[in-house]
Amino acid sequence: MTTSTFTLLDPRPVAKNARYTFFLPSPAELSAVGVGDMVKLTFEYIHKTDEWPIERMWVTIKNVDANGLIGRLANQPFEKTSSLKVDDAVRFQLHHILTIQWAHPEAAPPPREYREHWERCLVDESVLNGSEPVEYIYREEPDMQEDGDKYPDSGWRIRGRVGEASNEESSAGKPQYVAIGAVLNRDDSWLSLIDAPIGSCFMRNFSTGIYEAED
Repeated sequence: MTTSTFTLLDPRPVAKNARYTFFLPSPAELSAVGVGDMVKLTFEYIHKTDEWPIERMWVTIKNVDANGLIGRLANQPFEKTSSLKVDDAVRFQLHHILTIQWAHPEAAPPPREYREHWERCLVDESVLNGSEPVEYIYREEPDMQEDGDKYPDSGWRIRGRVGEASNEESSAGKPQYVAIGAVLNRDDSWLSLIDAPIGSCFMRNFSTGIYEAED
């Protein structure tokens, strides 16, 4: 939906490319939303902004009809140049919804079940940027976590195609300390091994696609 001041972004392409770190409501949840529920939408301003070109804001649903849903903006934008204000009308579609805050949680369908992968790991930058696939993984005693870290170090260390990389290519593989989910978004071929114990070590056989245990 586009107005004179903003457009609503469709979050589905983002969710498709970030399956392990970006989660949307299930079809059952979306079909159950109705008057009184609050939903979070992504607003992108179509004018030059001072600070926030995109904002995620809550909208309270006031009406549902054959053309979609109509709600009222429930919070004030942070962007100072925004012409939007609390209680402004917003028309949108179900696919625009990021998050739902139910007016009657007891009557809401059960939320989608999924496992989050926010534990940290060390991974070659080349894997993270998609220029190389995962080839070699091993799990050691976690030693990267620092005081105040919200998520623990998993101990996983993830390498790109180390066996065929030239010196120049290897220099592009410097390790990054990130959420495991960020790696899985790029290459989830090793997902079945994610709960392997500390001391595990696997090399990917690209001919078979199988990760073979290493001593």
